[in-house]
Amino acid sequence: MRYLKQFKLILLSSIVSINCYGALTSISPSDDPYSAIQEALILAQPGDIIHLTEGTYELEDSLSIDVQDIILEGEGLDKTILSFKNQKSGAQGLSVTSDGVILRDFAVENAKGDAIKVKGVDGISFIRVRTEWTGGPSSDNGAYGLYPVESKNVLIDSCVAIGASDAGIYVGQSENIIVKNSRAEFNVAGIEIENSYYADVFDNYAANNTGGILIFDLPDIPQQGGHHIRVFKNKSINNNTDNFAPEGNIVGEVPRGTGIIVQANSHVEIFDNDIGDNETINIAIVTYGYETEDKNYYPHPRAIQIHGNRFGKSGYNPDLETGDLAKFLFEITNGDMPDIFWDGIVPTHQIIFGQPDEDKIVLGDKGAVEPAFSLLLKIVTIARINPAIAAGSINEGIFQPIIAPVKQRDNKIPVLFTAPSSVICSLKGKLCVLDSKPLVNAGLADRPKVLSAECLDILVFLHE
Repeated sequence: MRYLKQFKLILLSSIVSINCYGALTSISPSDDPYSAIQEALILAQPGDIIHLTEGTYELEDSLSIDVQDIILEGEGLDKTILSFKNQKSGAQGLSVTSDGVILRDFAVENAKGDAIKVKGVDGISFIRVRTEWTGGPSSDNGAYGLYPVESKNVLIDSCVAIGASDAGIYVGQSENIIVKNSRAEFNVAGIEIENSYYADVFDNYAANNTGGILIFDLPDIPQQGGHHIRVFKNKSINNNTDNFAPEGNIVGEVPRGTGIIVQANSHVEIFDNDIGDNETINIAIVTYGYETEDKNYYPHPRAIQIHGNRFGKSGYNPDLETGDLAKFLFEITNGDMPDIFWDGIVPTHQIIFGQPDEDKIVLGDKGAVEPAFSLLLKIVTIARINPAIAAGSINEGIFQPIIAPVKQRDNKIPVLFTAPSSVICSLKGKLCVLDSKPLVNAGLADRPKVLSAECLDILVFLHE
């Protein structure tokens, strides 16, 4: 999957050398640093450099850049500090809305909202920039550290993000992205790529977050169908910080102790990473699990490749209090948590006729993974049956769906099945059927049963 074309990489790397001949304005800490910095940013011309000397700049208002092709620089991410601990106005510490800006060698601390937000630009570089909430994990911290959205040609290199209540390094609805050589710690999500195209995430260190690296695609957003993401040569380890996202936040469902999650993206390649010491699970591949009226949204992950990774221990202290993922896995595996989890939920027609080869999940040299297949990594698979599949039969443990006309009454569809006597299935491929509302507390029945349309599932997994 070498899809990030060479000319795109050249374009990204060239951003660093655009601004070579502009004027240099040097600013030092003062009693009114906001006025000095913001005035310089307003008066700057393309190619100019605004240089902030070493020291702490106490700011009460948000800074903004709307002049293209300028550089805002300091003297080091631990030396030049923009402190917003007394911020009174503005939704973020620094806002950028112009093309070709380079931010380098400074820190943004304790912003009231997001630390650095970049929106709707072509060309943005974060180089040796630190964002941090210094009081430790808290739902009162700002949501995002580095936060480029709706942008093209994004470079994040050698940065540090600490303490965000959503994601430390977040790139959303963007295209042509490189995140490298960076460190994300004590965030809810360390690094998150969301609803984006063509991203390389490599040589990063994601540790002590709730979840290390998230590759998400969500509905009801203008740019959807995230695709062609490579995650390689990263360390996603020891991500065991309790989830501290504010209530209602989508990442609030991420269980503590998660290495990597892929949700509803396509053409994602995860390779040559070190993933371990995550208390719940190392890798999860999941379908977007909530109801949505967005008819253009495709909620299923597809064409995911996972190979050549090095796994440490996981699942030894799963987070059973956050979301449903860990609770479900713990229940059906009797606490023997897998390294890799795929929920196996696919469109109904693929359950019946199979997945196209180009959509299948591929693990290492083992080939494609079918929705009801488990490799030695102990993958747990769930496949959802559409209520239109009205009836089925158990034949030597194999559930065989039958398409039949149905009569709907009182919002219920009659579905008859006889469940096997045990949830634990053998390597011969027997399937179990289960009423899954709620899934964790579900019980099996030895008699025909009527299920409501929204709670019909098939539980399918193999166990070593």
